[in-house]
Amino acid sequence: MSDTSAAGPSDAPLPAPRQSLGRAGAIMASGTLVSRVVGLVRAALLAGVIGTTGFAADAFTAANTLPNSFYLLIAGGTLNAILVPQIVRARLRPDGDEFVNRIITVSLVILAVATVVLTALAPVIIPIYYDVDNAEALGLATVFAVICLPQIFFYGLYTILGQVLNAHGRFAGYMWAPALANVVAVAGLLWFMAAGYPERAAPADWTPEMVAVLAGSATLSIVAQALCLVVPLRRIGFRYRPVWGLRGYGLGEVSNVAKWTFASIVVSQLGFVVTSRVLTRATRLGEASGEPAAGLAAFNPALLIVMLPHGLVTVSLVTALYTRLSEAASRGDHGEVLRYHGQGLRMPSVILVPGIVLIGVLAPYVASTFFFTNTLEETRAIALVLAGLVWMVLPMAWTYLNDRVFYAHQMTWMTFRLQCVTTGLATVGALVASNLDPNLTAFALSLGQSTAFVVAAAVGFWVLHRRLGHLGLRGVASMYLKLLVPSVLTALALLWLIREVFPDLGETRGIAGLVSGGLVLAAAGLVQLAVTWSVATALGVAEVATALEPVRRRLGRR
Repeated sequence: MSDTSAAGPSDAPLPAPRQSLGRAGAIMASGTLVSRVVGLVRAALLAGVIGTTGFAADAFTAANTLPNSFYLLIAGGTLNAILVPQIVRARLRPDGDEFVNRIITVSLVILAVATVVLTALAPVIIPIYYDVDNAEALGLATVFAVICLPQIFFYGLYTILGQVLNAHGRFAGYMWAPALANVVAVAGLLWFMAAGYPERAAPADWTPEMVAVLAGSATLSIVAQALCLVVPLRRIGFRYRPVWGLRGYGLGEVSNVAKWTFASIVVSQLGFVVTSRVLTRATRLGEASGEPAAGLAAFNPALLIVMLPHGLVTVSLVTALYTRLSEAASRGDHGEVLRYHGQGLRMPSVILVPGIVLIGVLAPYVASTFFFTNTLEETRAIALVLAGLVWMVLPMAWTYLNDRVFYAHQMTWMTFRLQCVTTGLATVGALVASNLDPNLTAFALSLGQSTAFVVAAAVGFWVLHRRLGHLGLRGVASMYLKLLVPSVLTALALLWLIREVFPDLGETRGIAGLVSGGLVLAAAGLVQLAVTWSVATALGVAEVATALEPVRRRLGRR
Protein backbone atom coordinates (compact mmCIF):
# COMPACT_ATOMS: atom_id res chain seq x y z
CA MET A 1 0.00 0.00 0.00
CA SER A 2 1.63 3.16 -1.14
CA ASP A 3 0.08 5.56 1.33
CA THR A 4 1.29 4.05 4.59
CA SER A 5 3.79 6.01 6.59
CA ALA A 6 6.93 4.68 8.18
CA ALA A 7 6.97 4.38 11.95
CA GLY A 8 9.61 3.61 14.45
CA PRO A 9 9.38 0.52 16.64
CA SER A 10 8.27 2.48 19.67
CA ASP A 11 5.71 4.63 17.89
CA ALA A 12 1.97 4.17 18.26
CA PRO A 13 0.16 3.20 15.07
CA LEU A 14 -0.48 6.20 12.91
CA PRO A 15 -4.21 6.76 12.52
CA ALA A 16 -5.67 6.34 9.08
CA PRO A 17 -7.00 9.45 7.41
CA ARG A 18 -10.63 9.47 8.38
CA GLN A 19 -13.79 11.42 8.73
CA SER A 20 -15.57 12.14 12.00
CA LEU A 21 -17.38 9.16 13.48
CA GLY A 22 -20.77 10.74 12.79
CA ARG A 23 -19.94 11.53 9.17
CA ALA A 24 -18.41 8.10 8.56
CA GLY A 25 -21.45 6.44 10.12
CA ALA A 26 -23.80 8.60 8.04
CA ILE A 27 -22.01 7.72 4.80
CA MET A 28 -22.14 4.01 5.60
CA ALA A 29 -25.73 4.23 6.78
CA SER A 30 -26.78 5.90 3.53
CA GLY A 31 -25.09 3.17 1.50
CA THR A 32 -26.61 0.49 3.67
CA LEU A 33 -30.06 2.09 3.44
CA VAL A 34 -30.00 2.16 -0.36
CA SER A 35 -28.64 -1.38 -0.45
CA ARG A 36 -31.26 -2.70 1.95
CA VAL A 37 -34.13 -0.94 0.19
CA VAL A 38 -33.06 -2.29 -3.20
CA GLY A 39 -32.49 -5.64 -1.48
CA LEU A 40 -36.07 -5.65 -0.26
CA VAL A 41 -37.22 -4.93 -3.82
CA ARG A 42 -35.07 -7.85 -4.94
CA ALA A 43 -36.55 -10.11 -2.25
CA ALA A 44 -40.09 -9.09 -3.16
CA LEU A 45 -39.50 -9.82 -6.86
CA LEU A 46 -37.77 -13.11 -6.04
CA ALA A 47 -40.66 -14.15 -3.82
CA GLY A 48 -43.00 -13.39 -6.70
CA VAL A 49 -40.91 -15.51 -9.08
CA ILE A 50 -40.35 -18.58 -6.88
CA GLY A 51 -42.79 -18.07 -3.98
CA THR A 52 -42.00 -18.62 -0.30
CA THR A 53 -43.36 -22.13 0.09
CA GLY A 54 -42.83 -25.24 -1.98
CA PHE A 55 -39.93 -27.32 -3.30
CA ALA A 56 -38.65 -24.94 -5.99
CA ALA A 57 -38.58 -21.98 -3.59
CA ASP A 58 -36.51 -23.90 -1.04
CA ALA A 59 -34.30 -25.33 -3.82
CA PHE A 60 -33.11 -21.90 -4.99
CA THR A 61 -32.96 -20.48 -1.46
CA ALA A 62 -30.78 -23.34 -0.24
CA ALA A 63 -28.49 -23.20 -3.29
CA ASN A 64 -28.06 -19.42 -3.25
CA THR A 65 -27.37 -19.46 0.51
CA LEU A 66 -24.48 -21.93 0.12
CA PRO A 67 -21.92 -19.46 -1.35
CA ASN A 68 -22.22 -17.07 1.57
CA SER A 69 -22.20 -19.94 4.06
CA PHE A 70 -19.06 -21.51 2.62
CA TYR A 71 -17.37 -18.16 2.19
CA LEU A 72 -17.93 -17.52 5.90
CA LEU A 73 -16.67 -21.00 6.66
CA ILE A 74 -13.51 -20.60 4.60
CA ALA A 75 -12.49 -17.03 5.18
CA GLY A 76 -15.28 -14.58 6.02
CA GLY A 77 -14.89 -14.15 9.74
CA THR A 78 -11.14 -14.76 9.51
CA LEU A 79 -10.66 -11.88 7.08
CA ASN A 80 -12.82 -9.55 9.15
CA ALA A 81 -10.92 -10.44 12.30
CA ILE A 82 -7.48 -10.13 10.72
CA LEU A 83 -7.33 -7.50 8.02
CA VAL A 84 -8.26 -4.28 9.82
CA PRO A 85 -6.19 -4.92 13.00
CA GLN A 86 -3.23 -6.22 10.97
CA ILE A 87 -3.27 -3.31 8.53
CA VAL A 88 -3.34 -0.92 11.49
CA ARG A 89 -0.45 -2.79 13.13
CA ALA A 90 1.44 -2.94 9.81
CA ARG A 91 2.10 0.78 10.24
CA LEU A 92 4.63 -0.18 12.92
CA ARG A 93 6.56 -2.44 10.56
CA PRO A 94 9.20 -1.33 8.06
CA ASP A 95 7.83 -3.98 5.66
CA GLY A 96 4.18 -3.13 6.28
CA ASP A 97 3.17 -3.05 2.60
CA GLU A 98 4.74 -6.43 1.94
CA PHE A 99 3.22 -7.92 5.09
CA VAL A 100 -0.33 -6.96 4.10
CA ASN A 101 0.15 -8.09 0.49
CA ARG A 102 1.26 -11.52 1.72
CA ILE A 103 -1.94 -11.87 3.73
CA ILE A 104 -4.04 -10.84 0.73
CA THR A 105 -2.19 -13.22 -1.62
CA VAL A 106 -2.65 -16.20 0.68
CA SER A 107 -6.35 -15.34 1.14
CA LEU A 108 -7.01 -15.12 -2.59
CA VAL A 109 -5.30 -18.44 -3.32
CA ILE A 110 -7.28 -20.21 -0.60
CA LEU A 111 -10.53 -18.72 -1.88
CA ALA A 112 -9.82 -19.71 -5.50
CA VAL A 113 -8.96 -23.32 -4.67
CA ALA A 114 -11.90 -23.71 -2.31
CA THR A 115 -14.32 -22.28 -4.86
CA VAL A 116 -13.29 -24.77 -7.54
CA VAL A 117 -13.43 -27.75 -5.18
CA LEU A 118 -16.79 -26.87 -3.62
CA THR A 119 -18.42 -26.18 -6.98
CA ALA A 120 -17.33 -29.62 -8.15
CA LEU A 121 -18.80 -31.15 -4.98
CA ALA A 122 -22.22 -29.49 -5.36
CA PRO A 123 -24.08 -32.81 -5.87
CA VAL A 124 -22.70 -34.04 -2.55
CA ILE A 125 -23.22 -30.80 -0.63
CA ILE A 126 -26.83 -29.99 -1.53
CA PRO A 127 -28.43 -33.02 0.22
CA ILE A 128 -26.70 -32.01 3.46
CA TYR A 129 -28.56 -28.68 3.56
CA TYR A 130 -31.74 -29.56 1.70
CA ASP A 131 -33.93 -32.19 3.42
CA VAL A 132 -36.21 -33.30 0.59
CA ASP A 133 -37.36 -36.60 -0.87
CA ASN A 134 -38.33 -35.14 -4.26
CA ALA A 135 -35.70 -36.13 -6.87
CA GLU A 136 -36.64 -33.30 -9.28
CA ALA A 137 -36.35 -30.69 -6.51
CA LEU A 138 -32.98 -32.09 -5.45
CA GLY A 139 -31.72 -32.01 -9.04
CA LEU A 140 -32.90 -28.43 -9.51
CA ALA A 141 -31.18 -27.35 -6.31
CA THR A 142 -27.94 -28.98 -7.47
CA VAL A 143 -27.96 -27.12 -10.80
CA PHE A 144 -28.67 -23.86 -8.99
CA ALA A 145 -25.74 -24.58 -6.65
CA VAL A 146 -23.27 -25.20 -9.49
CA ILE A 147 -24.04 -21.76 -10.92
CA CYS A 148 -24.15 -19.97 -7.56
CA LEU A 149 -21.12 -21.46 -5.76
CA PRO A 150 -18.53 -19.42 -7.77
CA GLN A 151 -19.84 -16.48 -5.75
CA ILE A 152 -17.57 -17.70 -2.92
CA PHE A 153 -14.44 -16.23 -4.50
CA PHE A 154 -16.08 -12.87 -5.19
CA TYR A 155 -17.55 -12.63 -1.68
CA GLY A 156 -13.99 -13.04 -0.45
CA LEU A 157 -12.55 -10.53 -2.89
CA TYR A 158 -15.19 -7.99 -1.84
CA THR A 159 -14.31 -8.44 1.84
CA ILE A 160 -10.55 -8.19 1.25
CA LEU A 161 -10.77 -5.03 -0.83
CA GLY A 162 -13.38 -3.51 1.45
CA GLN A 163 -11.40 -4.11 4.62
CA VAL A 164 -8.35 -2.46 3.07
CA LEU A 165 -10.54 0.59 2.43
CA ASN A 166 -11.94 0.48 5.98
CA ALA A 167 -8.47 0.29 7.51
CA HIS A 168 -7.63 3.50 5.66
CA GLY A 169 -10.74 5.26 6.94
CA ARG A 170 -12.58 5.02 3.59
CA PHE A 171 -15.97 3.47 4.26
CA ALA A 172 -18.24 4.61 1.44
CA GLY A 173 -17.23 2.13 -1.27
CA TYR A 174 -17.51 -0.91 0.99
CA MET A 175 -21.01 0.02 2.12
CA TRP A 176 -22.33 1.14 -1.30
CA ALA A 177 -21.08 -1.87 -3.28
CA PRO A 178 -23.94 -4.16 -2.09
CA ALA A 179 -26.39 -1.63 -3.51
CA LEU A 180 -24.89 -2.23 -6.96
CA ALA A 181 -25.13 -5.99 -6.38
CA ASN A 182 -28.82 -5.71 -5.57
CA VAL A 183 -29.43 -3.53 -8.65
CA VAL A 184 -27.86 -6.22 -10.86
CA ALA A 185 -29.93 -8.93 -9.15
CA VAL A 186 -33.13 -6.89 -9.58
CA ALA A 187 -32.33 -6.47 -13.28
CA GLY A 188 -31.99 -10.24 -13.58
CA LEU A 189 -35.37 -10.81 -11.92
CA LEU A 190 -37.04 -8.20 -14.14
CA TRP A 191 -35.50 -9.97 -17.14
CA PHE A 192 -36.95 -13.27 -15.86
CA MET A 193 -40.41 -11.71 -15.52
CA ALA A 194 -40.27 -9.85 -18.85
CA ALA A 195 -39.28 -13.04 -20.67
CA GLY A 196 -42.61 -14.53 -19.70
CA TYR A 197 -41.24 -17.52 -17.83
CA PRO A 198 -43.82 -19.17 -15.53
CA GLU A 199 -43.70 -17.96 -11.93
CA ARG A 200 -43.81 -20.32 -8.95
CA ALA A 201 -43.07 -23.18 -11.35
CA ALA A 202 -42.76 -26.72 -10.05
CA PRO A 203 -39.22 -28.22 -10.11
CA ALA A 204 -40.00 -30.28 -13.22
CA ASP A 205 -41.07 -27.16 -15.15
CA TRP A 206 -37.80 -25.26 -14.86
CA THR A 207 -36.00 -24.92 -18.21
CA PRO A 208 -32.22 -24.36 -18.64
CA GLU A 209 -32.93 -20.76 -19.69
CA MET A 210 -34.92 -20.08 -16.52
CA VAL A 211 -32.18 -21.53 -14.35
CA ALA A 212 -29.47 -19.56 -16.18
CA VAL A 213 -31.27 -16.21 -15.84
CA LEU A 214 -32.17 -16.61 -12.17
CA ALA A 215 -28.97 -18.16 -10.82
CA GLY A 216 -26.68 -16.46 -13.34
CA SER A 217 -27.87 -12.94 -12.45
CA ALA A 218 -27.49 -13.77 -8.74
CA THR A 219 -23.84 -14.72 -9.30
CA LEU A 220 -23.19 -11.76 -11.60
CA SER A 221 -24.42 -9.42 -8.87
CA ILE A 222 -21.69 -10.62 -6.46
CA VAL A 223 -19.05 -10.26 -9.19
CA ALA A 224 -20.09 -6.63 -9.69
CA GLN A 225 -20.08 -6.03 -5.93
CA ALA A 226 -16.42 -7.06 -5.67
CA LEU A 227 -14.99 -5.49 -8.82
CA CYS A 228 -16.52 -2.05 -8.25
CA LEU A 229 -14.17 -1.57 -5.24
CA VAL A 230 -11.16 -1.38 -7.54
CA VAL A 231 -12.01 2.27 -8.31
CA PRO A 232 -11.96 3.65 -4.72
CA LEU A 233 -8.83 1.59 -3.97
CA ARG A 234 -6.97 3.20 -6.85
CA ARG A 235 -8.08 6.61 -5.64
CA ILE A 236 -6.37 6.11 -2.26
CA GLY A 237 -3.21 4.94 -4.01
CA PHE A 238 -3.50 1.24 -3.19
CA ARG A 239 -1.79 -1.09 -5.64
CA TYR A 240 -1.95 -4.78 -4.88
CA ARG A 241 1.09 -6.81 -5.89
CA PRO A 242 1.15 -10.58 -5.27
CA VAL A 243 3.79 -11.51 -2.71
CA TRP A 244 4.44 -15.22 -2.15
CA GLY A 245 5.87 -17.13 0.78
CA LEU A 246 4.86 -17.41 4.42
CA ARG A 247 7.77 -18.48 6.57
CA GLY A 248 9.79 -15.94 8.49
CA TYR A 249 7.48 -12.99 7.95
CA GLY A 250 5.70 -12.80 11.29
CA LEU A 251 2.51 -14.47 10.17
CA GLY A 252 2.42 -16.82 13.14
CA GLU A 253 0.32 -14.38 15.17
CA VAL A 254 -2.03 -13.99 12.22
CA SER A 255 -2.49 -17.74 11.88
CA ASN A 256 -3.28 -17.97 15.59
CA VAL A 257 -6.01 -15.35 15.16
CA ALA A 258 -7.26 -17.12 12.05
CA LYS A 259 -7.60 -20.58 13.56
CA TRP A 260 -10.02 -19.45 16.27
CA THR A 261 -12.03 -17.35 13.86
CA PHE A 262 -12.20 -20.31 11.48
CA ALA A 263 -13.35 -22.54 14.31
CA SER A 264 -16.09 -20.02 15.16
CA ILE A 265 -17.37 -20.07 11.59
CA VAL A 266 -17.29 -23.88 11.50
CA VAL A 267 -19.51 -23.97 14.58
CA SER A 268 -21.92 -21.38 13.17
CA GLN A 269 -22.20 -23.22 9.85
CA LEU A 270 -22.86 -26.53 11.56
CA GLY A 271 -25.70 -24.75 13.30
CA PHE A 272 -26.92 -23.43 9.96
CA VAL A 273 -27.01 -26.95 8.57
CA VAL A 274 -29.41 -27.88 11.36
CA THR A 275 -31.48 -24.73 10.79
CA SER A 276 -31.68 -25.34 7.05
CA ARG A 277 -32.70 -28.98 7.44
CA VAL A 278 -35.32 -28.20 10.09
CA LEU A 279 -36.89 -25.49 7.92
CA THR A 280 -36.83 -27.49 4.67
CA ARG A 281 -38.26 -30.45 6.59
CA ALA A 282 -41.15 -28.20 7.72
CA THR A 283 -41.78 -27.36 4.05
CA ARG A 284 -41.73 -31.05 3.11
CA LEU A 285 -44.17 -31.99 5.89
CA GLY A 286 -46.45 -29.10 4.95
CA GLU A 287 -46.50 -30.19 1.30
CA ALA A 288 -47.31 -33.75 2.37
CA SER A 289 -50.22 -32.63 4.56
CA GLY A 290 -51.61 -30.21 1.97
CA GLU A 291 -51.10 -27.22 4.31
CA PRO A 292 -47.99 -25.31 3.15
CA ALA A 293 -45.83 -24.37 6.14
CA ALA A 294 -43.28 -21.59 6.57
CA GLY A 295 -39.85 -22.97 5.72
CA LEU A 296 -36.46 -21.75 4.54
CA ALA A 297 -37.95 -19.62 1.75
CA ALA A 298 -40.15 -17.79 4.31
CA PHE A 299 -37.37 -17.53 6.92
CA ASN A 300 -34.96 -15.73 4.58
CA PRO A 301 -37.33 -12.82 3.68
CA ALA A 302 -38.09 -12.31 7.37
CA LEU A 303 -34.37 -12.35 8.11
CA LEU A 304 -33.83 -9.76 5.38
CA ILE A 305 -36.27 -7.38 7.11
CA VAL A 306 -34.55 -8.01 10.46
CA MET A 307 -31.13 -7.30 8.96
CA LEU A 308 -32.32 -3.91 7.67
CA PRO A 309 -32.06 -2.09 11.03
CA HIS A 310 -29.04 -4.19 11.99
CA GLY A 311 -27.12 -3.31 8.83
CA LEU A 312 -28.35 0.27 8.61
CA VAL A 313 -27.65 1.23 12.22
CA THR A 314 -25.42 -1.25 14.04
CA VAL A 315 -23.05 -2.33 11.28
CA SER A 316 -22.60 1.22 9.98
CA LEU A 317 -21.68 2.63 13.38
CA VAL A 318 -19.57 -0.29 14.62
CA THR A 319 -17.66 -0.46 11.33
CA ALA A 320 -16.77 3.21 11.80
CA LEU A 321 -15.72 2.44 15.39
CA TYR A 322 -13.72 -0.68 14.55
CA THR A 323 -10.59 0.99 13.21
CA ARG A 324 -10.48 3.25 16.27
CA LEU A 325 -11.07 0.31 18.58
CA SER A 326 -8.16 -1.49 16.92
CA GLU A 327 -5.88 1.52 17.36
CA ALA A 328 -6.84 1.97 21.04
CA ALA A 329 -6.42 -1.76 21.71
CA SER A 330 -2.98 -1.79 20.05
CA ARG A 331 -1.93 1.01 22.46
CA GLY A 332 -3.38 -0.83 25.45
CA ASP A 333 -5.70 2.12 26.13
CA HIS A 334 -8.55 0.41 27.99
CA GLY A 335 -10.27 3.69 28.80
CA GLU A 336 -10.54 4.59 25.14
CA VAL A 337 -11.79 1.11 24.25
CA LEU A 338 -14.48 1.37 26.93
CA ARG A 339 -15.51 4.78 25.62
CA TYR A 340 -15.99 3.43 22.10
CA HIS A 341 -17.76 0.34 23.45
CA GLY A 342 -20.17 2.59 25.35
CA GLN A 343 -20.83 4.59 22.20
CA GLY A 344 -21.55 1.38 20.34
CA LEU A 345 -24.11 0.36 22.96
CA ARG A 346 -25.86 3.70 23.32
CA MET A 347 -25.91 5.42 19.95
CA PRO A 348 -27.79 2.73 17.92
CA SER A 349 -30.44 2.25 20.61
CA VAL A 350 -32.39 5.45 19.90
CA ILE A 351 -33.37 3.99 16.52
CA LEU A 352 -33.18 0.25 17.16
CA VAL A 353 -35.47 0.11 20.21
CA PRO A 354 -38.49 1.94 18.74
CA GLY A 355 -37.84 0.38 15.34
CA ILE A 356 -37.83 -3.28 16.35
CA VAL A 357 -40.82 -2.81 18.66
CA LEU A 358 -42.84 -1.31 15.82
CA ILE A 359 -41.78 -4.05 13.37
CA GLY A 360 -42.65 -6.76 15.89
CA VAL A 361 -46.08 -5.36 16.70
CA LEU A 362 -46.97 -4.57 13.07
CA ALA A 363 -45.33 -7.70 11.60
CA PRO A 364 -48.33 -8.74 9.42
CA TYR A 365 -48.51 -5.29 7.82
CA VAL A 366 -44.75 -5.10 7.34
CA ALA A 367 -44.65 -8.49 5.59
CA SER A 368 -47.65 -7.81 3.36
CA THR A 369 -46.22 -4.41 2.33
CA PHE A 370 -42.63 -5.41 1.59
CA PHE A 371 -43.61 -8.65 -0.16
CA PHE A 372 -46.48 -7.23 -2.18
CA THR A 373 -46.03 -9.76 -4.99
CA ASN A 374 -46.78 -12.71 -2.72
CA THR A 375 -50.11 -14.25 -1.89
CA LEU A 376 -51.69 -13.47 1.48
CA GLU A 377 -50.91 -17.00 2.64
CA GLU A 378 -47.22 -16.48 1.86
CA THR A 379 -47.01 -13.09 3.58
CA ARG A 380 -48.65 -14.55 6.68
CA ALA A 381 -45.94 -17.19 6.77
CA ILE A 382 -43.26 -14.47 6.57
CA ALA A 383 -45.03 -12.40 9.24
CA LEU A 384 -45.11 -15.35 11.62
CA VAL A 385 -41.35 -15.83 11.30
CA LEU A 386 -40.73 -12.08 11.55
CA ALA A 387 -42.69 -11.82 14.80
CA GLY A 388 -40.27 -14.24 16.44
CA LEU A 389 -37.07 -13.17 14.71
CA VAL A 390 -37.16 -9.38 15.05
CA TRP A 391 -36.38 -9.46 18.78
CA MET A 392 -32.86 -10.70 18.12
CA VAL A 393 -31.82 -7.34 16.58
CA LEU A 394 -30.72 -5.80 19.90
CA PRO A 395 -28.82 -8.78 21.36
CA MET A 396 -27.30 -9.41 17.93
CA ALA A 397 -26.08 -5.80 17.92
CA TRP A 398 -24.52 -6.24 21.37
CA THR A 399 -22.83 -9.46 20.30
CA TYR A 400 -21.56 -7.85 17.09
CA LEU A 401 -20.04 -4.97 19.08
CA ASN A 402 -18.49 -7.29 21.69
CA ASP A 403 -16.93 -9.42 18.95
CA ARG A 404 -15.25 -6.37 17.43
CA VAL A 405 -13.71 -5.52 20.79
CA PHE A 406 -12.41 -9.08 21.05
CA TYR A 407 -11.10 -8.92 17.48
CA ALA A 408 -9.32 -5.64 18.25
CA HIS A 409 -7.56 -7.37 21.18
CA GLN A 410 -6.93 -10.47 19.02
CA MET A 411 -8.99 -12.51 21.51
CA THR A 412 -10.55 -14.62 18.78
CA TRP A 413 -10.50 -17.63 21.10
CA MET A 414 -13.20 -15.81 23.07
CA THR A 415 -15.33 -15.19 19.99
CA PHE A 416 -15.10 -18.94 19.35
CA ARG A 417 -16.43 -19.72 22.82
CA LEU A 418 -19.25 -17.24 22.46
CA GLN A 419 -20.10 -18.67 19.04
CA CYS A 420 -20.37 -22.09 20.67
CA VAL A 421 -22.85 -20.62 23.16
CA THR A 422 -24.92 -18.92 20.45
CA THR A 423 -24.96 -21.86 18.07
CA GLY A 424 -25.48 -24.44 20.80
CA LEU A 425 -28.56 -22.70 22.18
CA ALA A 426 -29.93 -21.91 18.71
CA THR A 427 -29.49 -25.54 17.68
CA VAL A 428 -31.33 -26.77 20.76
CA GLY A 429 -34.13 -24.35 19.89
CA ALA A 430 -34.21 -25.64 16.30
CA LEU A 431 -34.42 -29.25 17.42
CA VAL A 432 -37.25 -28.42 19.79
CA ALA A 433 -39.01 -26.54 16.99
CA SER A 434 -38.67 -29.54 14.67
CA ASN A 435 -40.92 -31.55 16.98
CA LEU A 436 -43.74 -29.00 16.86
CA ASP A 437 -46.50 -28.60 14.30
CA PRO A 438 -44.84 -27.67 10.95
CA ASN A 439 -46.83 -24.42 10.91
CA LEU A 440 -45.10 -23.36 14.16
CA THR A 441 -41.60 -24.69 13.44
CA ALA A 442 -40.17 -21.52 11.86
CA PHE A 443 -41.66 -19.26 14.54
CA ALA A 444 -40.31 -21.37 17.41
CA LEU A 445 -36.91 -21.63 15.72
CA SER A 446 -36.81 -17.83 15.41
CA LEU A 447 -37.51 -17.35 19.11
CA GLY A 448 -34.72 -19.81 19.87
CA GLN A 449 -32.25 -17.77 17.83
CA SER A 450 -33.24 -14.56 19.61
CA THR A 451 -32.75 -16.22 23.00
CA ALA A 452 -29.34 -17.55 21.97
CA PHE A 453 -28.08 -14.04 21.14
CA VAL A 454 -29.32 -12.70 24.50
CA VAL A 455 -27.28 -15.28 26.39
CA ALA A 456 -24.18 -14.81 24.21
CA ALA A 457 -24.31 -11.03 24.68
CA ALA A 458 -24.60 -11.42 28.45
CA VAL A 459 -21.57 -13.72 28.58
CA GLY A 460 -19.61 -11.30 26.37
CA PHE A 461 -20.38 -8.39 28.71
CA TRP A 462 -19.19 -10.41 31.67
CA VAL A 463 -15.87 -11.25 29.97
CA LEU A 464 -15.27 -7.64 28.90
CA HIS A 465 -16.03 -6.42 32.42
CA ARG A 466 -13.40 -8.75 33.86
CA ARG A 467 -10.82 -7.69 31.28
CA LEU A 468 -11.46 -3.96 30.82
CA GLY A 469 -13.35 -2.86 33.91
CA HIS A 470 -16.69 -1.18 34.48
CA LEU A 471 -18.79 -1.14 31.28
CA GLY A 472 -21.51 1.20 32.55
CA LEU A 473 -24.25 -1.32 31.83
CA ARG A 474 -26.61 0.00 34.52
CA GLY A 475 -26.73 3.36 32.84
CA VAL A 476 -27.21 1.68 29.47
CA ALA A 477 -30.04 -0.50 30.83
CA SER A 478 -31.76 2.57 32.30
CA MET A 479 -31.55 4.33 28.95
CA TYR A 480 -32.96 1.28 27.13
CA LEU A 481 -35.88 1.11 29.57
CA LYS A 482 -36.67 4.81 29.00
CA LEU A 483 -36.83 4.06 25.29
CA LEU A 484 -38.65 0.72 25.56
CA VAL A 485 -41.68 1.76 27.62
CA PRO A 486 -42.87 4.59 25.32
CA SER A 487 -41.98 2.46 22.28
CA VAL A 488 -44.23 -0.42 23.35
CA LEU A 489 -47.13 1.79 24.37
CA THR A 490 -46.95 3.83 21.16
CA ALA A 491 -46.70 0.74 18.93
CA LEU A 492 -49.73 -0.89 20.59
CA ALA A 493 -51.72 2.32 20.18
CA LEU A 494 -50.73 2.47 16.50
CA LEU A 495 -51.80 -1.17 16.02
CA TRP A 496 -55.23 -0.39 17.45
CA LEU A 497 -55.55 2.75 15.33
CA ILE A 498 -54.60 0.97 12.10
CA ARG A 499 -57.10 -1.81 12.74
CA GLU A 500 -59.85 0.74 13.38
CA VAL A 501 -59.10 3.14 10.52
CA PHE A 502 -57.70 0.72 7.91
CA PRO A 503 -59.38 -2.64 8.61
CA ASP A 504 -58.48 -4.02 5.16
CA LEU A 505 -54.83 -2.93 5.17
CA GLY A 506 -52.58 -5.71 3.94
CA GLU A 507 -55.30 -7.52 2.04
CA THR A 508 -54.59 -5.75 -1.26
CA ARG A 509 -51.74 -7.21 -3.32
CA GLY A 510 -49.55 -5.70 -6.01
CA ILE A 511 -48.43 -2.07 -6.37
CA ALA A 512 -51.60 -0.79 -4.69
CA GLY A 513 -50.79 -2.86 -1.62
CA LEU A 514 -47.21 -1.58 -1.61
CA VAL A 515 -48.28 2.07 -1.82
CA SER A 516 -51.07 1.88 0.78
CA GLY A 517 -49.01 -0.20 3.19
CA GLY A 518 -45.92 1.91 2.65
CA LEU A 519 -47.71 5.17 3.39
CA VAL A 520 -49.32 3.82 6.56
CA LEU A 521 -46.09 2.25 7.81
CA ALA A 522 -44.10 5.40 7.06
CA ALA A 523 -46.61 7.52 9.01
CA ALA A 524 -46.59 4.99 11.86
CA GLY A 525 -42.79 5.03 11.92
CA LEU A 526 -42.67 8.82 12.18
CA VAL A 527 -45.20 8.81 15.01
CA GLN A 528 -43.32 6.02 16.78
CA LEU A 529 -40.03 7.92 16.65
CA ALA A 530 -41.55 11.30 17.54
CA VAL A 531 -43.42 10.03 20.61
CA THR A 532 -40.62 7.75 21.80
CA TRP A 533 -37.92 10.39 21.38
CA SER A 534 -40.03 13.08 23.04
CA VAL A 535 -40.73 10.96 26.10
CA ALA A 536 -37.14 9.67 26.27
CA THR A 537 -35.76 13.21 26.05
CA ALA A 538 -38.07 14.30 28.89
CA LEU A 539 -36.71 11.36 30.89
CA GLY A 540 -33.12 12.53 30.32
CA VAL A 541 -31.91 10.34 27.42
CA ALA A 542 -29.21 12.58 25.97
CA GLU A 543 -28.49 10.25 23.04
CA VAL A 544 -31.66 11.41 21.29
CA ALA A 545 -30.28 14.94 21.03
CA THR A 546 -26.93 13.54 19.89
CA ALA A 547 -28.61 11.54 17.12
CA LEU A 548 -30.56 14.61 15.95
CA GLU A 549 -27.63 17.03 16.15
CA PRO A 550 -26.46 16.60 12.50
CA VAL A 551 -29.99 17.38 11.31
CA ARG A 552 -30.21 20.43 13.55
CA ARG A 553 -26.84 21.73 12.34
CA ARG A 554 -27.87 21.37 8.71
CA LEU A 555 -31.21 23.08 9.28
CA GLY A 556 -29.42 25.83 11.19
CA ARG A 557 -27.04 26.47 8.29
CA ARG A 558 -29.97 26.68 5.91
